[in-house]
Amino acid sequence: MNIRELIAAARITERQVRYLISEGFMPPPEGGRANATYGETHLAAIHRYNRLRDLGFPPAAIKLMLEAKEGIPFPVTADVTLIIAPGLLNSGTDPDPIVSAVRSLLNEILKESPDADRKPDASA
Repeated sequence: MNIRELIAAARITERQVRYLISEGFMPPPEGGRANATYGETHLAAIHRYNRLRDLGFPPAAIKLMLEAKEGIPFPVTADVTLIIAPGLLNSGTDPDPIVSAVRSLLNEILKESPDADRKPDASA
């Protein structure tokens, strides 16, 4: 797709596309300047950036997350932090449903566990 099709699909301005490319939030287009083409990778990068902005992350934090090698911490409960692999963010997949699913699963496990409040048996 060309730049006009991309900005229509992503509902952003051409200036925003140029900003995202210049700051490294999305890769440059394929082809030269006159024949620049964009694909699903570019659209996913725009959606990923917008989603992280909507979650309250400033551009500098988003850049750090996307460049992270060890993973990005997302608190799940007071005592549990989920580390999201940077590749998941780079894929354009929204991590929020994953964090929510893990949070729900942990809550279910902690509610159902009869041993959750019991201390380990010293004789075992």
